[in-house]
Amino acid sequence: MYIAITRQHLGDNYHGSASDFVKYLEKENEGKAPEAQELFFNQTENDIDAQRVIAEIDANTTKLSKRDPKFYSIMVSPSQAELKHIGNNPEKLKQYTRELMKTYAASFYRDKEVTVNEVLYFAKLERERTYSEKDKKVKENQAYASKILELQHQIRAIKEGREQGDIAKLQEKIQVLETEAPHKQNGKRIVPGMTKEGHQSHIHIIVSRKDVTNSHSLSPGSKFRTSETTLNGEKVKQGFDRDKFYRAAENSFDKQFGYRRNFVETYHARNLLDKNPKQFFAALLGLPSNEKQAANQLLFKAGIKVPSIPTNKAQLAYKAMMQLKKGIGKAMESGSIGI
Repeated sequence: MYIAITRQHLGDNYHGSASDFVKYLEKENEGKAPEAQELFFNQTENDIDAQRVIAEIDANTTKLSKRDPKFYSIMVSPSQAELKHIGNNPEKLKQYTRELMKTYAASFYRDKEVTVNEVLYFAKLERERTYSEKDKKVKENQAYASKILELQHQIRAIKEGREQGDIAKLQEKIQVLETEAPHKQNGKRIVPGMTKEGHQSHIHIIVSRKDVTNSHSLSPGSKFRTSETTLNGEKVKQGFDRDKFYRAAENSFDKQFGYRRNFVETYHARNLLDKNPKQFFAALLGLPSNEKQAANQLLFKAGIKVPSIPTNKAQLAYKAMMQLKKGIGKAMESGSIGI
């Protein structure tokens, strides 16, 4: 499970309104008949249209300055294994989102516990993902893409009479490069913008910075997990515990759907890898044989070039350990092994 919380963009591409972000979330609905479109939902309702989302988020900004984010976005991206476990069922993803938002509310540090009924949010299911320039497969194909582009420019110059050359030979070279490119999908070289195959369902959530009464701030972007400040002579609790939220989000999915999570899929493992890689690999070595084998398979599917998990600590030389840490860390960041 990969979850990311992002504040509203306040640069040239996004203004104070939520309209730009909502428009972005409507991209999969383009060209579809109204009955085939995916609408928004919240804790209690389905089939909410985009205009209502914009109107309610934009109206809920009392006492926020022009430079304050008016909303946050939460992206919830289950791993392939998690999606397979629930049959890529959109209704189950919506059910999970509603449970997730309960844990989101409970992660705020306040004098009185915050409940999901106080959170103004709207969520939307998306079924597709496309490759971007940041994807590992695109990066590893880039050298071939650059050579192909250069050859295509040569062919164009020959056709326009600016250069001389054998177009057929250049086309043959392009075909060889297309064949040699390391990453393909359905026989075609993977490029930015190509739709990813397999289950790609994920959830986008837009959540207001203010509570439903438009009177209290609920910012997950707080620098503190738990903090107290003095306001009008009284001590006030503030903060948002992201660590608590991420752990609870993972546990909620496992409990809700009976998912048995491997060690390398856990949020705990990611933290351990970041803070104490030696302890991470020691824990990996201490797994029962069947779980260790499953971990190895997950790492392999994530594209980590490890022939096998070392069978003893002596095999974990420092250099090798740090290379593994780098590879596993990237896989965890991308959500490819479900962290």
